Amino acid sequence: MPISLDYWTRRSPFFEGARRAGCKGWSVANHMYQPHSYDDPVAEYWHLVNGVTLWDVATERQVEISGPDAAELVDRLTPRDVTGVDPGKCRYTIITSQEGGIVNDPVMLRLAKDRYWLSCSDSDLLLWVKGIAVYAGLDVRIHEPDVSPVQIQGPKSRAVIDALFGEEIAGLAYYTLAETTLDNIPLVVTRTGWSGEFGYEVFLRDGSFGTELWDRIIDAGIPHGLVVTGPSDIRRVEAGILGYGCDIGLDTNPFEAGMERLLDLDSGRDFIGRQALVNIRDAGVTRRIVGVELAGAPLEHGVFTERWPVIKEERIGDVLVALHSPRLEKNIGYAMVAIKHARPGASMTVSSPVGALAARVVEMPFVKAVKV
Repeated sequence: MPISLDYWTRRSPFFEGARRAGCKGWSVANHMYQPHSYDDPVAEYWHLVNGVTLWDVATERQVEISGPDAAELVDRLTPRDVTGVDPGKCRYTIITSQEGGIVNDPVMLRLAKDRYWLSCSDSDLLLWVKGIAVYAGLDVRIHEPDVSPVQIQGPKSRAVIDALFGEEIAGLAYYTLAETTLDNIPLVVTRTGWSGEFGYEVFLRDGSFGTELWDRIIDAGIPHGLVVTGPSDIRRVEAGILGYGCDIGLDTNPFEAGMERLLDLDSGRDFIGRQALVNIRDAGVTRRIVGVELAGAPLEHGVFTERWPVIKEERIGDVLVALHSPRLEKNIGYAMVAIKHARPGASMTVSSPVGALAARVVEMPFVKAVKV
């Protein structure tokens, strides 16, 4: 359902472009409007899977860390070892609290030896990093730059990027970046995205060019059938992408979320939450996020608006997200369940607004992400 617009919630540089494209509703993330609901979600999904889509994702705010000790501060913030990431490359990371909870799960962009962006999910990461820096005793500057990204996603996205920037930018390797311009518009382009499909992010470095950049992308995309949409929940769930604030959060630790690959606990690095994570690893977790298939008729868009209890004689957890995959022709989702019920093949019942649904645990991802 569309929300009413107010004047105190921030609007992105692309807000008017999104409205002209037919946006029917907005949500709010990082104190800013996030456009969505242009068309039927299934139609938007097929545009993404088969063609190319443009999203306004300026809610993905940047925390810039710069200065002589920038690398040291970034190293303290995340359990993932990013010390070997060279300028021009990106990494998916998590930021953990002293207790081992997930504060945020940003993509880290290393623009220079002493300059990083953390492209963050919906939590006040800027305030967290500023608070850490106050007591870190390091020579760093922390601020939110005038940077706003859009995502161009789908198998035809390379053709659109090629039309805008040429082969050198279009040929970026996965999780790399390039600083560039489009005539006089200052930009950073990365081979990243939240879709599970081949795609790019274009980071505008001066909000005054928002409408001009948006229109340039639209014009470049017309020959390739570009469609403006919002981020696709269907495709990100198929790809096993977790959403901060809906699937994971401060009350979730990386072991519960299946994020062990992002943890470097044995190298001697000292980062926030290290001892807590070692203790959690040694003790084991009591619950875990799993993929689930749910029986029954295709779930309608919008039916999942609150947690659904998962039952196995007693309540063993909750469904975190549930929807219908038109490609798999199945209802799929994630659930946080007691660890003894987290093995693939485990059966359970979900109490939903459309009745009791038989469910079983399956391997994730449901559909592999397209990286090259």
